[in-house]
Amino acid sequence: MGASKRLAPYYDMQAQHQAILSAAKHGPLQSLTERELALREQPVTIYPHALQRRVRAWVRFGPEAIRVDAKLMRSTPLAAGIEFRADREVFRCWVWGNAVSVDG
Repeated sequence: MGASKRLAPYYDMQAQHQAILSAAKHGPLQSLTERELALREQPVTIYPHALQRRVRAWVRFGPEAIRVDAKLMRSTPLAAGIEFRADREVFRCWVWGNAVSVDG
């Protein structure tokens, strides 16, 4: 029993990777548009590696929504630029700020 508790985070990560890859079959990863981001009017904060925070975020592959563990890479007052992985594949997108919660 001790081994299964110790390996639980690994199994959770593997399950999430499989869920991400399965969702990716439903369409491309969606990201906010330039118009939605309004980067010319809004300040953008880019976080150095040491300040990147772990977050949970809702993302969409085509019509399929999935919640993922991600890193917060950059932000505006209304949006978050995140990065997440599934196996060896890296995904990056912009999502609305209220689609993200900080891991505590």
